[in-house]
Amino acid sequence: MTSLSPKNLPSADLAPAQLERGVSPWLDAWRRLRRNHLAVFGGVTLIILSLLCVIGPWFSPYGYQETNLANTFSPPSAAHWLGTDQLGRDLFTRLMFGGRISLMVGLVATFVALTIGVIYGAISGYVGGKIDRVMMRIVDILYALPFTIFVILLMVFFGRNIVLLFVAIGAVEWLTMARIVRSQIMSLKRMEFIEAARSLGLGTPRIIFRHMIPNILGPIIVYTTLTIPGVMLLEAFLSFLGLGVQPPMSSWGVLIKDGAERMEEYPCLLLFPGTVFSLTLFSLNFLGDGLRDALDVRAAKD
Repeated sequence: MTSLSPKNLPSADLAPAQLERGVSPWLDAWRRLRRNHLAVFGGVTLIILSLLCVIGPWFSPYGYQETNLANTFSPPSAAHWLGTDQLGRDLFTRLMFGGRISLMVGLVATFVALTIGVIYGAISGYVGGKIDRVMMRIVDILYALPFTIFVILLMVFFGRNIVLLFVAIGAVEWLTMARIVRSQIMSLKRMEFIEAARSLGLGTPRIIFRHMIPNILGPIIVYTTLTIPGVMLLEAFLSFLGLGVQPPMSSWGVLIKDGAERMEEYPCLLLFPGTVFSLTLFSLNFLGDGLRDALDVRAAKD
């Protein structure tokens, strides 16, 4: 039998170098996300576009609704980098200002959908039984309704207010989030740490919001990044129909609508907002796919 004398023990100076330092799951996910070049490209592009939309109009010598009828449909030049529209308004300024509206719609409406979907799905998945079946049948019924028509009805009924536009879009985008959260909660509620929380007498709200939802942040974050482009597309579609942002305000959807009406004579009116909008959607999808791969536990084991 081997003696456990000090001679048989590893040197204290060598032991720290030989031990493998543990890495938190979030740090490991961040490292794998940085190795995904498309996700990094998407994140950097989103940061650049967001900064341009926030600070760009402040440095422009033109207001977003400043008209100049003597200089309509001007081509790109030193005075107007992207040209002017049918009312002589600077297209670069309106593009950056419209980006504020489009990104705000995407973020706020997604936040509304996230809040409703997470709470609804968590309650349904944890409580289970008849309550779960009733709540999921409500989701199935809402799924059967055409989303676009439902949003149009909300906009017509409550008026064309930009704040109500955020709420209306968010109110129809929470269904998939609710299903994702429900399935994750149902897989968690039978685990040992939840049983321990119940045995300690913790209430249902505390178990859901303090112990369960923090453990499913990965799928929630991934789906959130994939919801934002869908929300922005819906806003663009509503603006294309004339039911979204109202003049003189602009969004990328409004600019695309105006450019599509004159695309044969003045293609720049459609080219620039369409390119920026497409680049934003691609970047969001690249980032979402990268986050999905980075937060995938099975990928971490490979």
